[in-house]
Amino acid sequence: MSPSKGFKTILLYRVGNTLSYQIMMVAVGWHLYEITNSVVSLGLVGLAELVPYFLFALYSGHAVDHYSRKKIAALACFIHMSVALFLTAIALGWLSPPVPLIYTAVALIGVGRAVMRPAYQALFGQVIPREHLARYTAYASSAFQICVVAGPGLGGLLIGFAGLEWTYLSAAIAGALGLYGVSLINVKQEITGNLSGNFLKSFLEGFHYVKQHELILGTMALDMFAVLFGGAVSILPAFVKEVLHAGPEILGILRAAPAAGAVITGIYLASRPLMIDSGKYLLMAVAGFGLAIIAFGLSSSLWVCAFFLFISGCCDSVSVVIRGSIIQLTTPDHMRGRIGAINGIFIGSSNELGALESGIAASLMGLVPSIVFGGIATIAVVLITSQMAPHLRKLHIRDLS
Repeated sequence: MSPSKGFKTILLYRVGNTLSYQIMMVAVGWHLYEITNSVVSLGLVGLAELVPYFLFALYSGHAVDHYSRKKIAALACFIHMSVALFLTAIALGWLSPPVPLIYTAVALIGVGRAVMRPAYQALFGQVIPREHLARYTAYASSAFQICVVAGPGLGGLLIGFAGLEWTYLSAAIAGALGLYGVSLINVKQEITGNLSGNFLKSFLEGFHYVKQHELILGTMALDMFAVLFGGAVSILPAFVKEVLHAGPEILGILRAAPAAGAVITGIYLASRPLMIDSGKYLLMAVAGFGLAIIAFGLSSSLWVCAFFLFISGCCDSVSVVIRGSIIQLTTPDHMRGRIGAINGIFIGSSNELGALESGIAASLMGLVPSIVFGGIATIAVVLITSQMAPHLRKLHIRDLS
């Protein structure tokens, strides 16, 4: 299978599943608020998804390294499709009581995400030849960002013009699209099926590999702490209301700005991958992200804020592409599932904990000081990582290919 054909199949899988997830989560939020009229119910959605994700992520990574990756990828699609159809039945009034059933569906979505991430990363590393990984990682990052922006927008339009039932059905169709993509993937994998009684040993092997590999540990830690301290996006609603004195339409512009920067930068990096001085570019990108967050926090003009959030998305895209290339190129094939799962936990924990950190910091310091503090802390993380991971600082991705 050629790199471009292999990429199209794996991309179809991820785009289908990502759109399914994004559409469902927008619809679930609207559905719950219609029933409960409570913002607390919306906050519980994240918890309902996060707990099963963490419970299943490591075991999913273990399974990906021992069972058929295609079958596990197909399972993720099947979960998304089944949950979407389950939510359709709830929206039609065929199942009740709706609220606990919706939270059950969200928990199953968390399981689906836990299954999807390591399967995707493992298959991506198999489908794309090493010499093309940097370029296609950039394309994949751009496609993912487009889905992150388009999915909620499409979900909102479907809710407004077609209703919840058709919105959930559309999510099921997107999941079926992902399943079709899986069916087209052509890879060979040695399957051991040796799962019983060996999970703990396998789990520890994965963590030991990450711990001993400076490049992987450095990139994961850098991303985790940068997102942890630089998670200003999570408090954008408060910033829009208190600093810009604007409404929800302005929130939409600011939420889209980082994704727009990430998409454009990802497309650029696909044609001009950073194969030389990659480690320096990674550190500079994360430091640039911190500076952009500081500048955003100190701004009080809509378009200036949008510009600096756009720059933060550009910097984040550089970080994502280089980090993804490093992890793919330094992970042996028989450990791709476990390393992918561990990376997913790093990313998942940083996003959720980053939102929590931003909220607590804003309540203690004030909104603007907390954003500036987060940017400064991000830059400090870069300086510490640069000293503690010298091999990362001197890395050329070209030498890994």
